[in-house]
This record gives sequence, structure tokens and C-alpha cells, in this order.
Amino acid sequence: MNGRRFLLPVDGRGFLLPVVLSATFVQLLNVTIAQIAAPAIQSGLGAGPGAVQLVLAGYTLAYACLLITAARLGDRYGYRRLFVLGTAVFTVGSLASAAAPGAGWLIAARLVQGAGSGLVAPQVLSLIRTGVSPDRRPRALALYGATMGVASLAGPLIGGLLVGADLFGLGWRAVFLVTVPIALVSLAGAALLPPARGADGERVDWVGAALATTGFATLVLPCALGREAGWPWWTWASFAVAAVALTCFVRTLRHRPDPLIHPSVLRDGTARRGVLLVFVFNAGVPSFTYLLFLHLQSAVGYSALSAALVSAPFAAAAVVGSRAAPALSRRWGATTLTAAALVLAGTAVALAPLIGTEPGRRAALPVLAAGGAAFGLFTAAVFTLVLAGVRGAAASSVSGLLPTAQQLGGSIGVTAAGLAYFAPADGANAAFAHAMTYEAAVFVLTALIALRLRRTGAGPEQSRPGPTSGAHRQTARRGALRH
Repeated sequence: MNGRRFLLPVDGRGFLLPVVLSATFVQLLNVTIAQIAAPAIQSGLGAGPGAVQLVLAGYTLAYACLLITAARLGDRYGYRRLFVLGTAVFTVGSLASAAAPGAGWLIAARLVQGAGSGLVAPQVLSLIRTGVSPDRRPRALALYGATMGVASLAGPLIGGLLVGADLFGLGWRAVFLVTVPIALVSLAGAALLPPARGADGERVDWVGAALATTGFATLVLPCALGREAGWPWWTWASFAVAAVALTCFVRTLRHRPDPLIHPSVLRDGTARRGVLLVFVFNAGVPSFTYLLFLHLQSAVGYSALSAALVSAPFAAAAVVGSRAAPALSRRWGATTLTAAALVLAGTAVALAPLIGTEPGRRAALPVLAAGGAAFGLFTAAVFTLVLAGVRGAAASSVSGLLPTAQQLGGSIGVTAAGLAYFAPADGANAAFAHAMTYEAAVFVLTALIALRLRRTGAGPEQSRPGPTSGAHRQTARRGALRH
């Protein structure tokens, strides 16, 4: 199939995918690019470790908290309108981050950046779901997953290059400026997007939005700051508030007239397992690359650029894996995800004894390449397989739930892997082995969940149309697009 065909939505207007995928790239790039610049930010602004943690956490916090609400706002006011608003907010936040005179300013700017990304992310999935014809949609979703994966891996590499090069004396500020031109291109191209939205009469469930935002914020914040702060009382109080808020949110879904998440999501086995699968997988991947960079710089003594170059085989092979994903997922369905997760588990196990010596680190390069190919395969296939198996009104809600699971999984995973790494150990190599044991366990669990996803029917057969019930026909009529 010709790759250029995937750039056209069903209404004939071009460049849907380049526009939305460029926005996706800068959103995910900003999650990891600042991690590599954290030491330079701390010295450049004279900030303390807590402030730097807030710089890193503020983006993810605002990003994760808005995703579900933003999905419904897109249904209500139009996906293109929310895409434009979010991209503009993100661009302003990026410029403000680059110009920050102090740590407080930078923290606030990163919150603005994250809010912009949170507004955009669910619109991307909704635009692909509604603006790309069904025969082209699997490939479009594969490109979406591959873009997320490559962006996450490119962040440390690009950040290391920019901080090391110190372009025009900008230092760490360049890591926030580099995304501005791409965001501006997305903003300019947004005029070409179809002005689609959900059914007429959709209202925003503001009570549900308040509960979800409170729950996610009080979950992410202690995960991001708890270990550095020594887990004071407020972190445990925050977890308790998160549990109460999210429980109330789920239990009251059926009793609200226009719930933020359609209750059918709770009854849809593919939706439930798909969201759980994305959550667990992302509890492993961001923390895997984060700890690899941390160990290479803090324990081995590599520079940011050298650490980034060590990971280059992982990033390069991820592109290869993502290219193979559509054909493999069509043939093998969710079994592809199980195999990729097991390869990543093997990568973590093999990497632990290799990373401690210089010859071992050279031998680790092909191991990292194998893991990168598996990572690219998984990220490019998972959204396609999950969304292909979700039916009816649940599909719109899953557009917000999957990115939310991704961000929450990443936040919790970095915390859990950090606890494993910094647990008492006999030397840095033993600490890294602890962390890789955590990673391997997460990827094995991912493989097991993917097996359950296969049993719900998320596989190649889902691309074939099946019988539509009367309830689904009614949902489809209510969800007709306005163009």
C-alpha cells in the first residue's frame, strides 16, 4: 500500500496525518527532553532539587490531568478547535519556558505547556478515528504509535545534543525552543483539518471533570516528588485523596446524564484490558530509558551527549520495529504485543550484567537494538489493536483514556523504578540490576495482559465489519459527524 495515501482524510483534504503527528511528536518529546537538561537547568537558575523536580513533574501533571476532560471538550466544541487552542497554549508555554528568569517562572510555564498538550492529545486520536477512512485507519494509528515511541526516545538524544552544543549560548533554553517551529507548523496546518465533533447536544460533565482532575493530580504529584522529599505525610494524604476522588468518579458514572467516560467502557472487555495494557507497558518504558541515562551519567560518568549516543541503537531500531508493525499486527494480532513485551523483558535481563564495564557496554548495543525494535513494534501496534476491538460509544471515551493511561503509567513507573534503583544495594551495578529486575517484571506482566487482550478478539479479524446491534446503530446516529 502506498504510504502517501495515508495522508488524506475521507473528505479529500490533505495533510491530516502530518499536522496531527507533528503535534504528537512535540508533546511526547517534551516529556523526556527536559530530563536530560535537568542538571543544566539546576545550575543555570540556581534552583534546588525540589524545584527541578517540579519543572519535570509540572508538565506531566498538567498533561495527564486534562486528557479525559479534553476528549469530551473536543466532542462538544469540535476536535479541530480544541487542537488549535491546545497547540497555541503549548507554543506560548514553550516560549515562556525558554525565557524563564527563575525557577518559579519555569515551573509555571511548564504547567502551561502541559495543559496545551493535554488539550491536544485526545483530539489527535479523535481526528484519526473520524477523519481517516476505515481501510487506512490501521496504518494511521500505527504511525501515531510509532511517532509517540520515536518522540519519547528522541528527547534524551536531542536534549543531549542541544545542551552539549550550547547553541548561541542558549544552554538548556534551547531544549524548549526546539519544539516551537514544529508547533507553529502544526498550528498553521490546522486550518486543513476537518471540523468534526461528536453528537449534537453533548454536554461537559463538570462534576466528573473536577473529580477526575483532582484524582489524577493528587496521584501524579506525590509520585513525582515523593522520593526526593522523603515521603512526608502529605504524599500519603495525597494518595488517599486520589483514591477517594477516582473511586467516586467511577462509581457515579452511571448516575450522571452526560458522563465524562461512557459507562459502556466498563463493560467492554477490550477497552478495559487495552487501557490496562497501555498503563502497565508505560510503567516500564519511560523508566527504562530514564534509568539508563541516569546510571550512565551518575554512576559511569558519561556526559549527557555520550549517554544519549549509547541509546542511539535503541532509538534507531524502534523506527525499524514501527515500520514492521502494521504487517505483523495484521497477521498475528495481539500476539505481536506479547512477543514484543517478552523481548523487552529479555533486554532488561541481559542489560543488567553488561552495563557495568566498557566491553559490556559495547556488547550491550545489539541488545539495546533488539529492545528498541520490540519497543517500536509494540507502540506502533497497540493503539491500532485496542481501538479496532472497541465498539459503539466506548470508542470516543477510549480516545481520552489511552493517553491518560500512558501518562499515568509513565509517572508511576518512574517512581517505582526509582525506588528499585535507589534501594540499598552493594554498589551502582547492583542498583542497576535491581531496576532492570523491576523492568523485566513489568514487561512480563505486559505480555500476560496482551494474551488476555487476544482472547477478547483484538486481532486482525477486527478489521472486518460485523453485525451492528440496534443499540450500536443508535449510538452511531448520535455520533454522526458535523462537517
